[in-house]
Amino acid sequence: MPSNDRALHARRRGGRVLKVGVVLNPIAGGGRLKRRWPEAAASLKRHFGDFELRETQAEGDAERLALDLAASGFDLVIAAGGDGTASEVADGLLQAFQESGRTVELGLLPCGTGIDFARGLGLPKDLDAMLQRIAEAKARSVDAGRICYIDDHGALASRHFINIASLGLSGATDRAVNADKRKGRMSAKTLFLWRTVVEFMRYRFQDVRITIDDGTPVEARMALVAVANGRFFGGGMMIAPDADLIDGQFDIVILRAASKVKLIWDIRLLYGGRHRNHPAITILRGKKVVVEPLGDVEKNGALVDIDGESPGRIPATFEILPGALTLRY
Repeated sequence: MPSNDRALHARRRGGRVLKVGVVLNPIAGGGRLKRRWPEAAASLKRHFGDFELRETQAEGDAERLALDLAASGFDLVIAAGGDGTASEVADGLLQAFQESGRTVELGLLPCGTGIDFARGLGLPKDLDAMLQRIAEAKARSVDAGRICYIDDHGALASRHFINIASLGLSGATDRAVNADKRKGRMSAKTLFLWRTVVEFMRYRFQDVRITIDDGTPVEARMALVAVANGRFFGGGMMIAPDADLIDGQFDIVILRAASKVKLIWDIRLLYGGRHRNHPAITILRGKKVVVEPLGDVEKNGALVDIDGESPGRIPATFEILPGALTLRY
């Protein structure tokens, strides 16, 4: 099929041509995708025909731009950036659906410090191959999550997430990674591993109460609680090896307090998902998770991580939204 015909075929929905928008984070991956934009734009044109480009300038812009594209009648929005960009775009599209009932598809052009959600989807690394896969893929309904938490100003906040929301060590690590001047200039795996080890040595285990669905609350002195829709986080750690985007449930991974030296050594197990039977780890499943600090709220108000960003702390409530997001992959 000639390239122009292929692009038109890929962009049809219900007999009409799709409107395609792209939300680009120009600093993702140290600006790598922005530097390659002429190549990316040519590939987009080849596979989709016309498209509209919007660039972010600050945190939260991707959510706002996605909302605007959805309200303007776009059918497919491609998030070009890392996990944070993809998460914000998905949040905007899910908000738009709640407001209008209109479904807008999400595509991913991953480039950034963390591309863990894309890693879990098994997307190709080649730019043109990724866009061809989006163009030729059939859209699928996948689960998303919603988290309510306390933001850094002490106010109640909420947002959607698509991959993993967690608390404890991961929140502290996110803040350290995002503040590290080497971000975008060294491999994500190396940076996340280094910052994880450093932050873990500083970390003070925190006491929390975890309630899953209507079950009996679990009290734990923990280093980390991960509420997982996807499998990977932290630059390639397979924290939830059995997580499934279409099963309507979270995998909840609890890493309890133990010897720091031993746990640092055992971090290597996370990269291959070989930690299921680790004595300090409990893996549970459920649709709703409530995590509260025990005792001193300031002392045990663990930082949250939402798809690679840390905007606040617990108490937090996590809810699964089965089949809420329409994804092309």
